[in-house]
Amino acid sequence: QVQLVESGGGLVQSGGSLRLSCAASGSISSRNAMGWYRQAPGKQRELVATITSNGFTNYPDSVKGRFTISRDNSGKAALQMVSLKPEDTAVYYCNLRQQSVDYWGKGTLVTVSS
Repeated sequence: QVQLVESGGGLVQSGGSLRLSCAASGSISSRNAMGWYRQAPGKQRELVATITSNGFTNYPDSVKGRFTISRDNSGKAALQMVSLKPEDTAVYYCNLRQQSVDYWGKGTLVTVSS
């Protein structure tokens, strides 16, 4: 089993920055992908960023150039967010995928005021 705990959410003004952190514990494989997803009220959960154990990253166009994902190989990941917009408001979830199984944290709320 794998447990994920997010931290770093909060309230920030439009144009501001925020850094989210995720710590994974438990039976973590050496080959995995970690990522961040978000879910705004009334919307489906969507991809924000992913990074493999080899360091390959993937971002949707909506956050490319503003968000940066990083990780180490001890189960920690971070999401640096700059130039935040009100539409970035959502609950952000940390994800770890290994051996075709997805693990999720409970989420951390990010609120961007206009």
